[in-house]
Amino acid sequence: MTFRIVLATLNARYIHASLGLRCLLANMARYGGDDLRAGSCLREYTINRPVEETAQDLLQAVDGVERAILGLGVYIWNVAQTTELVRALKTARPDLVIVLGGPEVSHELDTQPVVAWADHVITGWGDVSFPKLCRALVHGPQPLMKVIAGEQPALEQLDMPYGEYTDEDVAHRVIYVEASRGCPFRCEFCLSSLDKTAWSFPQDAFMQALQTLWQRGVRHFKFVDRTFNLKIDASARILEFFLAKLPAPGAGEPDFMAHFEVIPDHLPDRLKELLARFPAGTLQLEVGIQTFNVEVQKRISRKQDNARTQANLRWLARQSTAHLHADLIFGLPGETLESFAQGFDTLWALGPHEIQVGILKRLRGTPIARHTQAWGMVYDPQPPYTVQATADVPLEQMQAFTRFARYWDLVANSGRFSRTLPLLLGAAPFAHFWAFSTWLWAQHGKTMGWTPDALVDALFAHLVTVRGLDATPVRAALLADYAASGAHVQPESLKGLLPPVDKSRSRRRGADQRQQMHAGSH
Repeated sequence: MTFRIVLATLNARYIHASLGLRCLLANMARYGGDDLRAGSCLREYTINRPVEETAQDLLQAVDGVERAILGLGVYIWNVAQTTELVRALKTARPDLVIVLGGPEVSHELDTQPVVAWADHVITGWGDVSFPKLCRALVHGPQPLMKVIAGEQPALEQLDMPYGEYTDEDVAHRVIYVEASRGCPFRCEFCLSSLDKTAWSFPQDAFMQALQTLWQRGVRHFKFVDRTFNLKIDASARILEFFLAKLPAPGAGEPDFMAHFEVIPDHLPDRLKELLARFPAGTLQLEVGIQTFNVEVQKRISRKQDNARTQANLRWLARQSTAHLHADLIFGLPGETLESFAQGFDTLWALGPHEIQVGILKRLRGTPIARHTQAWGMVYDPQPPYTVQATADVPLEQMQAFTRFARYWDLVANSGRFSRTLPLLLGAAPFAHFWAFSTWLWAQHGKTMGWTPDALVDALFAHLVTVRGLDATPVRAALLADYAASGAHVQPESLKGLLPPVDKSRSRRRGADQRQQMHAGSH
């Protein structure tokens, strides 16, 4: 019998490369057989591609074979488009065997349309269970169960996925790696709260994989470990690997970036000493704060030493060159706008480069659902299942916060207004930005479609006419920010202050940008 196994998913962007699919592909021979590995291929698409085009490409990939198997990775960001895709595929070719896996289809399966269309669903880990299912589908005996609980092996029993990254991946995409899986903590908003602990891959083998990726030209490593600094010996060895890649003094600039997600209250001196040795531009640390409200932390089973967290963030901001990305979540049960504002101001004072203000999502299977009735939690029934109101936050306030978060990304996290932002935030960062957000929405009624020059004029108008600040320093800060950004349109508030536009340079820059966009679209 001729067969073809296709592993596919819809990524949020082209630059993302699915680590999960590559884990399945890497273990196809070990747990399915050499013939299954030879008959398998990987296809990646984006959620913005028309569903009919994706369906046509997948149907072409399995055209002419007797047994066609399609494994699809389903996540909160792609479940809507994946549902449309599965419906189109099963309509066009009913005998196509569709197997679903991923976090979105590992819990609460009964009500999901995408599950109803599929032939099989693997919940949890798929590294072993997917190849075994494919072997049964190709060679028999045919599986009787639609829903299959994923088998979780010891990590040393898995083949690592890094050889499945192609040269094109290495050249054009972020390369995801994992030194460990799982998380020992119980934060109820997170799917990792269902894990019993964290498991580490065999470190010697992992370090060799890092070295091989480096030799192939990988320079942007994104670690997906939930708790990179949980085990200090392992963390230190990985940091030392990257420190050894720094060029000798005077031999040029470093050309790599490593991204880690760290536990905020666990930063012993040994790690500090290593982190302090990294030059600017080589290290990015994502720090999940989520909330400083002690009562809310207890309610959602989050263990966090706030004093130690603040001390560590302060040290990182002042004693290291790492780019700090800190996360806060609004809408947790019992959190009010006022208590969130206090936490926001505390975090801002510590000096992170970015504060990602997100809104709580009720991920399928997470224990946060137990608070729904007691705390009046109302969630959007459609993905990404964002909280719409709580007993402490009415709908209108939640909508206003959504706009706040969007404007914060445009102004603060964009990095375009580093000189103007201190004027805007002043001594009461959250209150002042909330006032700006409220005014901006009332004046313009949009959160999308803002051009850099329009934002400059809006900031000038708010700071001068609403806040009553002196126009001279406001204009000077905006002028410096706008000039540094490379934008060349003349905002009204800066008329006559910007140098004339070099149109030939502008055309060349535009051509270069188009070329880069074209290269990133393949």
